[in-house]
Amino acid sequence: MIYSNRTDWLEASDKRVLLFGMSGLGKTWAANLLRDEGWFHYSVDYRIGTRYMGENIADNFKREAMKNPFLAELLLSDSVYIASNITFDNLAPLSTYLGKPGDPAKGGLPFDDYMRRQEQHRRAEMAALLDTIPFIERARAIYGIEQFLCDSGGSICEVVDPDDPQDPILSALSAHHLMVWIEGSEAHTEALVERFARAPKPMYYQPEFLIRKWEEYRDLKGQSEAEVDPDAFVRWTYAQALAHRQPRYKAMARNWGISIRAEDLYLVRDAKGFTSLIAEALPA
Repeated sequence: MIYSNRTDWLEASDKRVLLFGMSGLGKTWAANLLRDEGWFHYSVDYRIGTRYMGENIADNFKREAMKNPFLAELLLSDSVYIASNITFDNLAPLSTYLGKPGDPAKGGLPFDDYMRRQEQHRRAEMAALLDTIPFIERARAIYGIEQFLCDSGGSICEVVDPDDPQDPILSALSAHHLMVWIEGSEAHTEALVERFARAPKPMYYQPEFLIRKWEEYRDLKGQSEAEVDPDAFVRWTYAQALAHRQPRYKAMARNWGISIRAEDLYLVRDAKGFTSLIAEALPA
């Protein structure tokens, strides 16, 4: 770890942290709080949706617009401009592009198309994670900001091997950041599952896991690919995905960083409180 103990962390003039864990446990909330107090906020998901998948997202919008004769004519004459309005707090354009597999009448994608988009996301996420490192210097050189927080996506654990001491992404990230897992409780998991059931969203999964769950679900329901209800499938998969990710997050914290509890993070009200919370998790 770049801060081996509490004193190193507290005395460092350039505090650099990467937060990881399940989506919905406070990574972006903490990043927004720290940004208001002068920290640089680097969002991996925002970088994916702009730098690496922005054209794919916009092209998807255009494909839909071309189905409307009125909009098609305007597009073909360059009379309208269609783009994603993705922000740190609104990643819906990225989620919408990833999509869900299943019945096209219910908004589903053919499974092959779905897997192709998943692979695009995998490559984009790996690149966006490594981009964190040059952004540390950009924050310093352009804005004069030394305090840096990387707000990683919930799927970081899907694109690394936390038990491999030579993992290239984790090796690079841990050399420049303190890796901090926001650990949720069973109550948090239940709340996330309930929230997801109300409004299911597309997610990125490891291909082996996803293919296995797709086959299990179709066998369970006795359905063809085109008969699968997209929302029903992602709801069924979500809770199992959280269980799949939990030990991977835990291994990341054990081998590459530290952990803090989500309920403790929720009590933080400013950068000083955040610094103290991290200090308590480090060795004396």
